Amino acid sequence: MKDIYFENDYGRLYEQIENGVCEVFEFQHPLGKVNHLFIKRPISMDMTEEAFYDITTPYGYGGPRIVDCEEVHKSELIQDFQYAFEEYCQNENIVCEFVRFHPLFSNAKDFEACYELTFRRFTTGTNLKDYEDPVKSEFSRSKQKSIQKALNAGVEYRVIVDPPDLENFKHLYYETMKRRDAASIYYFDDAYFNGLLKSFGKNIIVVEVLYEGKVIASGLNFVYGKFIHIHLSGTTQEHQYLSSAFVMRYALVLWGKEHGMELIHEGGGLTGSPEDPLYLFKKQFGKNTEFPFYVSYKIWNQKVYDLLCEVVGVDKVNASFPNYRSKPLNLVKD
Repeated sequence: MKDIYFENDYGRLYEQIENGVCEVFEFQHPLGKVNHLFIKRPISMDMTEEAFYDITTPYGYGGPRIVDCEEVHKSELIQDFQYAFEEYCQNENIVCEFVRFHPLFSNAKDFEACYELTFRRFTTGTNLKDYEDPVKSEFSRSKQKSIQKALNAGVEYRVIVDPPDLENFKHLYYETMKRRDAASIYYFDDAYFNGLLKSFGKNIIVVEVLYEGKVIASGLNFVYGKFIHIHLSGTTQEHQYLSSAFVMRYALVLWGKEHGMELIHEGGGLTGSPEDPLYLFKKQFGKNTEFPFYVSYKIWNQKVYDLLCEVVGVDKVNASFPNYRSKPLNLVKD
């Protein structure tokens, strides 16, 4: 169970964004080993000098994972992990935890005795392993036609492995985020992109789509093991009619198939609705492929959690998790 989202350096990229510190809880046991990577975030409480924290999965996916264990011993290993991690959370004053389990692996089901699972949505992707021609088998007919039309009109593409910089990509990405009025969390800064190149340059491929010599779309993707993760992308407004976003995926499929990749993971939509527009868009490049995505809202210290919610004055039923972070005030340091 290896992927870029489980790498320590990946988690560290989001320390500034989450205003926390990336930590790994390593549970060693005679029956096996469990690793759990998360961002530990401070909570400022005016009513006490004692420091409290909450923890969250870094941007993307993660959660605890079994590194080594025979199948027959999994349940015992996970039970003992729960005891050890609960003690760790009590000792470290960790109030609660938000986990985004990895949809491509079984760690959600592995740890369902420890974490109450909430199905969030399906994610999708393009299956490269099981189809000789993934474009024909996984792409919708309308997208195939649009791609062919764009290529006939003179649209070109190139794939850049281990790019020396991300300047062209950043320009298009920021332009797209501004056009979509995206939330501030999606405006990754130069430090983030520089950190990506430094830690994972060899795991990055950039797909550029060109028309009349101009880059009209660019996508930043992760390659790790046999997986390709579509991470971020940007397009120009004036060239939308050339289906540049479709051509990016087409190029990625050709490159992935040629290099022995097994899956391009697209991710999911913005909501859990099967009619979510973003999900339906992504599904047109993975007609036959989807993965269940689970999260968990774990409270490790109910007393302190309730106190925080009471001080904030938040409705614990309808607010986001953790509930006390749903309202900005001096209780929580941003």
